Amino acid sequence: MKNLFLFLVMLTGLSFGHVKAQITPENFTGAKATLNHYNALYILDDKDDKKIRGTLRNINNALEDPRLKGKITIELIAFGDGVEVYKKTNPYDSLLTALQKKGVILAQCSNTIRERHISKDELWPYISYVPSGNGEIIIRQYQGWATVHP
Repeated sequence: MKNLFLFLVMLTGLSFGHVKAQITPENFTGAKATLNHYNALYILDDKDDKKIRGTLRNINNALEDPRLKGKITIELIAFGDGVEVYKKTNPYDSLLTALQKKGVILAQCSNTIRERHISKDELWPYISYVPSGNGEIIIRQYQGWATVHP
């Protein structure tokens, strides 16, 4: 009987030990960055100026997030209409070079430029090329990269 009583006391004590504090707006601070390193692939397939600028701003925000600062590798993959971000005729050069100086990989889909008859001379010389944007997304996702499509 004594053993049963001790067992019940322990069981009751254990169940109370699992009660968690209620999460409220005042005590919620977001996810904890517990890994040593993170990888994120930003996807751009839109030519809208607002969308392009928003995507570049989002990349900067991730780079400056105190939880991720110094612990993240970011790649921007442009394909389809997203090629506009890398065209010399558009006003994104200073934003792109600033991101590149922070270590962002700037990649363009080769299929897009071939299919649209765009010369590499029309694009900034500091960008990299991948065979296909979709292939890049698939491979990066299976490598564990977070995919972000603002």
